[in-house]
Amino acid sequence: MIDTIIEIAKQAGDIMLDASHPKIMEKSGHANFCTETDERIQAFLIEELSGICPEASFLGEEDGQDVFTSKMSKGLCFVIDPIDGTSNFIYLYRPSVISIALLRDGKPYMGVVYNPFDDLVISAVIGEGTYVNGERTFSSDAPLSDSLAVFGTAPYYTELRDRTFEIAKELLPLCVDLRRSGTAAWDLCCVAMGRCALFFEMRLQLWDYAAAALIAREAGCTVTDIDGNELTYTGPTSALCLSRGVTKIPECFG
Repeated sequence: MIDTIIEIAKQAGDIMLDASHPKIMEKSGHANFCTETDERIQAFLIEELSGICPEASFLGEEDGQDVFTSKMSKGLCFVIDPIDGTSNFIYLYRPSVISIALLRDGKPYMGVVYNPFDDLVISAVIGEGTYVNGERTFSSDAPLSDSLAVFGTAPYYTELRDRTFEIAKELLPLCVDLRRSGTAAWDLCCVAMGRCALFFEMRLQLWDYAAAALIAREAGCTVTDIDGNELTYTGPTSALCLSRGVTKIPECFG
């Protein structure tokens, strides 16, 4: 099934690449946007994924399908983000990615994140490792002091701004430098691929992290909430991802 999901993600990526000047809608929260391309890709993903797994339920960011229900904790459930990094997409700032997770009884089972601008597929099946375009990959074993760190600003939640930048200020001298891409799914995958050693964000939605958290874990990362607790995969959470080389949570998260 994972190969079919990858092909569907690639087709959705073609929709993203072909889009030009999409209509923009604003949702609740600071600078929280949706475009007609988000909605088109989500509709495409639901139609195609339903064809390969008709018994599955769906949780998606757009079109009012964004509430986790008790039904989704049983059996199979696809969790999709048609464009993670919509602001990037609107402003032509790369990357933006497509994220597809398959939960089984409320736990991550498969994950696919596709960056169509670089034609990179990062995928994982639980217990089978992480792959980039079909090649096995692992997170870095370098220490944080020799690595980049990446973070998200939780821009829709202004009450988290001060704490986010307090952590970032304390984290900066512990690593080579900080980065922010504008897409949490991609940031988690960058830790999984060994490009960065640490990622954090104070609040993510399930569709932001469901696929990429599995991908990171299968690449040898430790993925928890900001306090070191196991992720629940039922809704919003903070997130902290450490590569193999970061063996303990830095004190700035305490």
